[in-house]
Amino acid sequence: MVIFVIGGSGSGKSEFAENLAVELQRQDAGKLVYIATMEPLDEESKKRIRRHQDMRAGKGFETRERYTHLEGLEVRQDEVLLLECLSNLTANEMFSEKCQGRDAGEVIQAGLLHLAEQSRHLIVVGNNVFEDGLNYDGMTREYLRQMARLHQFLGKMADRVVEVVCGVPVEWRAYEIH
Repeated sequence: MVIFVIGGSGSGKSEFAENLAVELQRQDAGKLVYIATMEPLDEESKKRIRRHQDMRAGKGFETRERYTHLEGLEVRQDEVLLLECLSNLTANEMFSEKCQGRDAGEVIQAGLLHLAEQSRHLIVVGNNVFEDGLNYDGMTREYLRQMARLHQFLGKMADRVVEVVCGVPVEWRAYEIH
């Protein structure tokens, strides 16, 4: 099952996604894997990483750092994957020296398909970056375009789509067990 969790900064989407992963793991007895995409490049990113590590402490996650090239990540069929987050991954694919010049969206889509096919469950966390209405330079507009394409892709691919608003999950597409 693929679940796409989206929300604004500070919305509670990460905590919701972590708790959802833990619940899926309890139901299916799989292994919990946290795919961390934020590269610790500066003090602010290091603080965010520590905050997320503290949030998931004691929940049983194995952390695998993967900043680019999801298609090369080895996973097993019994794993419940939580990818945090799509925004960082997109920026990494677009702007890292190893990846420039490629279509980041297509590369990420292939990686997401790989993870979904190889794992029991895949939860992808994404940021809602489309609501401020500001004008941006060309590179930022391209980043937003790539993010929009990925959100559309995940919206179609996912069995379940949840937006978290102020800690409240809003189901846009719910998975029903028959």
